[in-house]
Amino acid sequence: MADWIKGVMDSLGYPGIALLMFLENIFPPIPSEVIMPMAGFTASSGELTLIGVVVAGVAGSLIGALPWYFAGRLYGGDRLKRFADRHGRWLGVSRDDIERVTAWFGHHGRTAVLIGRLVPGVRTLISAPAGVCGMPLLSFLIYSGIGTLGWTAVLAYAGVLLQSNWSVVGDYVGPIGSIVVGLIVAWFVVRLIRNRCGG
Repeated sequence: MADWIKGVMDSLGYPGIALLMFLENIFPPIPSEVIMPMAGFTASSGELTLIGVVVAGVAGSLIGALPWYFAGRLYGGDRLKRFADRHGRWLGVSRDDIERVTAWFGHHGRTAVLIGRLVPGVRTLISAPAGVCGMPLLSFLIYSGIGTLGWTAVLAYAGVLLQSNWSVVGDYVGPIGSIVVGLIVAWFVVRLIRNRCGG
């Protein structure tokens, strides 16, 4: 995958970085922890600038977050509650759970989006609940943008510092994403077992 990412960057430059970060949000298996350090390393060689790399990464990432946000807006909280009423017992989610999450997101959504965009494994997922809970688009873009700026800048600068060893970033960050996703799945399974067993 690294060769394909490098080929896109070499061919398209900044638009290629934006495209890759867009795809990273739509298809999470394309990792930003490979894209941005490689872009940072490319910038250090003088082919691109670090600021340009970060701006392209943020732009692509924000555009990529919008389909999940609008999918959440389109599906909406009411439809999600009706779905929980019909199928929630099998999924470990009730109408009350959704109402609690919606209320929590109403109070803490901006912080959740900002921090969520910094956490591997959550970066893509956080956009959908923001949409479902009706977070205003401008607020979503501002707080998502702040978090994304931090994430892309750190990864790109790591590529500058590590030079040709940029790939070690993925070796450290990749497992964190797997752990986060694993914890989310484990929580879901525990909820499912409790609900199915009447616990």
